[in-house]
Amino acid sequence: MNVKLALSLVATAVAMLAPAAQAQTAASAPARADVKAETKAAVKEGKAMKAGEAGAPAAEAKSTKARAEVKAETKAAVKEGKAQKAGEAGAPAAAEGKSTKARAEVKAETKKAVKEGTATPAGETGAKK
Repeated sequence: MNVKLALSLVATAVAMLAPAAQAQTAASAPARADVKAETKAAVKEGKAMKAGEAGAPAAEAKSTKARAEVKAETKAAVKEGKAQKAGEAGAPAAAEGKSTKARAEVKAETKKAVKEGTATPAGETGAKK
């Protein structure tokens, strides 16, 4: 019974003090009109961020080459086979070479590896833990 009495006293005390704590934080916060005015001023100056964006806006990049020069370089890279495909990122992949083994030879090696238990299961990387 003493535990219930103690808990009810604590709950009552918390309930009585909660409005006072909220009043203190509300008094220190800026008014809604002030916030709206600040936001409007920031939008007007171009300092406001777009909805959903985070962080400082990135600086615009300036090219040091003329458009014709860039187009000529791109055309040369495509001709040499060094240009990346549209939408691809990172270093260009190594040129695909043809296999030196016949299909039957590769199939025989795979069957042998499966039989010996040394083949990597499908979907696995081959790295052992």
